[in-house]
Amino acid sequence: MALVVICGQPCSGKSTAAACLAEALQETEPKPSVRIVDESSFHLTRNDGYANMPSEKNLRGVLRSEVDRSLTRDNIIIVDSLNSIKGYRYELWCLARAAGTRYCVVHCDAEETYCRKWNEERRDKSEENYDDKIFEDLVRRFERPDSRNRWDSPLFELWPSRDGIEKLSAAIVDAVRYLTKRVDSKTKDVKVLQPTIATQGARLTEANSLYELDRATLEVMNMIVEAQSHAAGGPLNGVTLGPGLPSVDISRHVGLPELRRLRRTFIKLTGQSSLSGPPPPSDADSAKRMFVDYLNRELGNS
Repeated sequence: MALVVICGQPCSGKSTAAACLAEALQETEPKPSVRIVDESSFHLTRNDGYANMPSEKNLRGVLRSEVDRSLTRDNIIIVDSLNSIKGYRYELWCLARAAGTRYCVVHCDAEETYCRKWNEERRDKSEENYDDKIFEDLVRRFERPDSRNRWDSPLFELWPSRDGIEKLSAAIVDAVRYLTKRVDSKTKDVKVLQPTIATQGARLTEANSLYELDRATLEVMNMIVEAQSHAAGGPLNGVTLGPGLPSVDISRHVGLPELRRLRRTFIKLTGQSSLSGPPPPSDADSAKRMFVDYLNRELGNS
């Protein structure tokens, strides 16, 4: 249904924003399935996850994998983490596009002085906080979201140090409206990302589909070659493949290299179209009919 990326400086109120957003979503009708994915989901502390670059890279990989497993068109996933690297937000955007869901970013825009103050207050209360060295490193490397980037759009901004965070905050309300609003094809004010060949894996098909396609096209090609050899250079009025199958309407000699090229192109196009349409034919006759139609269309234009 949707992927929500919460981003901001360390100790900027991201977890509070994620909780408020989840609570506000549960008050809508019909109630969507909402899940928050964060470091605590994997029993990781903030300092453990960001102690060094390998640990941080591993943490991002774990979060990304969990989002990939959990994201469907029937639920809302909220990623409550720093998400401070724009390249990582792009990876999450690609996951949303592959799943064909909505996507948005909620930015907790708090000044660095407030974030540092809140981190120290957590230490005084014996709550989990960032070590000073890790905190300064994370602040230095934070890459602000920009609504002009497609992986940062739409962007909803919160100002925790100025307005606080609650489920009635303007940005939270706007995000809830965007996530739950019915898609209107006319106004297009809600964008649902569409999968592409680059982001969508090949659909599972019958085990013998590609084998049948390869074998059937090879048989058709061999029949054409044999018919042309029997004609001994004479005119052809078509090649009959058998009962219930259309004939190949050719009146000129078609060389083996050209037939091989057409066969390779047909198999490639059929495999690509199966990503967004029906799977390749699983029986030989259907594959032959499709290949003959393709040959008649291509050879008829030559």
